This record gives sequence, C-alpha cells and structure tokens, in this order.
Amino acid sequence: MSNEYQWLPTVFIGLMGLSFLIYAILDGYDLGVGVLLPKDNQAQRDQMIYSIGPFWDANETWLVLAVGIMLIAFPKAHSIVLQALYLPTAIMLTGLILRGVSFDFRTKAPSKDKRKWDLAFKMGSLIATLSQGYMLGRYVTSFDESSLAIGFSLLSAVCVTAGYCFIGACWLVMKSEGELQKRAARWATITNILMAVGIAAVCAANLMIDATIAEKWLSFPQVILLIPISALFLFVFATVHVYLQQVPTKNDIGCWYPFLAAVVIFILCFAGLGYSFYPYIVPMQLTIFEAASAPESLLVIFWGAVFVLPVIIGYTIFAYKVFWGKTTHLTY
Repeated sequence: MSNEYQWLPTVFIGLMGLSFLIYAILDGYDLGVGVLLPKDNQAQRDQMIYSIGPFWDANETWLVLAVGIMLIAFPKAHSIVLQALYLPTAIMLTGLILRGVSFDFRTKAPSKDKRKWDLAFKMGSLIATLSQGYMLGRYVTSFDESSLAIGFSLLSAVCVTAGYCFIGACWLVMKSEGELQKRAARWATITNILMAVGIAAVCAANLMIDATIAEKWLSFPQVILLIPISALFLFVFATVHVYLQQVPTKNDIGCWYPFLAAVVIFILCFAGLGYSFYPYIVPMQLTIFEAASAPESLLVIFWGAVFVLPVIIGYTIFAYKVFWGKTTHLTY
C-alpha cells in the first residue's frame, strides 16, 4: 500500500473497534438484562423487558456494522477469523435468534405461555453472552488450540457474561424503581465484584500467554501507564460498590452513575485490547496493512462511512432521547 493511503487501514480498524465497543455497551446491557431475568417474579420480568423493548434489536446494528467493516475493509482477516470461530458464531446466532423469537412471542402468546418464552429469552441471552466471551478469548489467544488457551477462552466466556450482567444490572438501577431497583443493585454488587476479579485474572493470564504483549505493557516507560489506569479501575469499582449499597437514594440521585461507570470500564478494557494488539488485526498473525483491501476500495468505503455512520449515531441518540427516563409499560 502506498504511503499516500497508509492512514486508511488505521481509520478502518478504529471504526471497527468503535463499532464493537458501542455494540458491547448497548447490546451488552440488554443481553445482561436477559440473563438476569428472575424466575420468581413475572411483574419484574415484564418491567425488565419493558426497559429494553425500544432498543434491543436496534443495538445489534453495531455488530452488523463491525463485521461488515471487517468483511469489506479486511477480507483476509475476515476469512481467518470466521473460519476459526465458525462453530461459536453459529451458536451465538442461535442464541440471538432465540432471543428475537421469544421476545415477539412473549408479547403475543397467551399468559400461560409467557413464562416459557421468558425462560427462552433468558437462555438465548446466556448462550449469546457465553459465545461472545469464548470467541473473544479465542481471538486474544490467536486461535491457539492448547489446553491453556482453551482454558483462557472459557475464563473469558464467564468474565464477559459477568460484565454484561453488570452493565445490565446498572441499566436497571437507572431505569427502574422500587423492589426491582433494589434487586438490580444487589445483582450489580455481585457482578461488580466478579467482573473486577475476572478483569484482573484475564489481564494476568494474557500477560503470561504472550511475551510480546507483556513487553508492551511492562517495559519502561510504558509500565508507568499501569499506575493511573489501575488507580482509575480501583476508583470506579470502589465508588460503584459504595453507591450500590445506598440504593434507592433520596430522589434517586445518581441512579445513572453505575451505568456510566460500567461504560468507563468497557472503554478502558477495549482501549487496553487495542493497545495490546495494534497493528495486528489477527493477533500476532496478520497486520491491518497486510489484511487491508485495495486503497481505491477503502477510499470508496471511507466516504460511504462518512455519510452512514453519523446517520446510525443520530438515530441511536434520537431513540434513547425519546425513551429516556424511568421505564413505563409498553404496548405492541
């Protein structure tokens, strides 16, 4: 690729990373809400579904966009990644399809069947989150088939599920009231601890698995970055834990803080992954410059993204603005 167009692969890997990040935040909370659906309270299940009803299917747009960018801008990487992750991808799609079917049927099926469809929605959410976490672990370990790498991927599956449950519970703290809000605060407290332990374990395991990544983080002066990053993580986890013990607060002050904290944690984790692997798009196998499409193709796609991306961001912001505030009953 000529020097004139060297910036294009970096722009597209940034757009792809941004799309995956927004997907993890937006679809992450509604997947987490699905996993957390309680078996013992129909009214609370209804309220939880109402809280994500206007958003959950549109949130998946960002996953489609991210995979589309990989397919068009980095076709070689798309081929390698999808070939290695074919089975877990199929399982994830099965979970997402189960979620979609059960969501529609629970609103139209007779009341005696609603509990069954709620359980199907919960199982679909759990399948999707575990699959995504496992795929992330396989990707991070460069699709290594060793027992250590598989164990890391299984750990990643649990950690990602805990992270989604945490941001889902934080969403409910912000969107609900009464007993459900108290229950959501308890869920968020537990998953906050699990996620903190999981992130620490995954970071330690990742440094041990790959010497190149360890060198990036632990050599001087980069190692100095770990001090403020670790301090920020500790501050966010600690303050969220303290706040959740006070829920419900007077006049619901600060109900948005746990969700904001979850967003900050997700951004930090994604930034850490980006720093660890750049310029590789397939870790330690293929760089973004080797995988990129022809410069002329990238330039056309770039101008398409310039017009399309603001539209997607615009209607996402508009939808959240329209349905902002506490959850109310939805009718279809």
